[in-house]
Amino acid sequence: MNRNMFQRVEACFPIENKRLHKRILHDLDSYLNDNSQAWILRPDGGYTPIRSTGDEPQIQAQSVLLQELQTPL
Repeated sequence: MNRNMFQRVEACFPIENKRLHKRILHDLDSYLNDNSQAWILRPDGGYTPIRSTGDEPQIQAQSVLLQELQTPL
């Protein structure tokens, strides 16, 4: 997969709303714990898929987030 590294714009800004700040950190944790659909970038520029071992449950970040969004507040 090719990445656009030369013609992109990235922006940083503070998240001042405490509820949104907590939500963003929670969502990021979900993606960092994903052991089903995530890939690791190797030093040579290639990617290796992350796979769960038999001991740990399979975590799919997008499925977790969609399930949470379907739950009423």
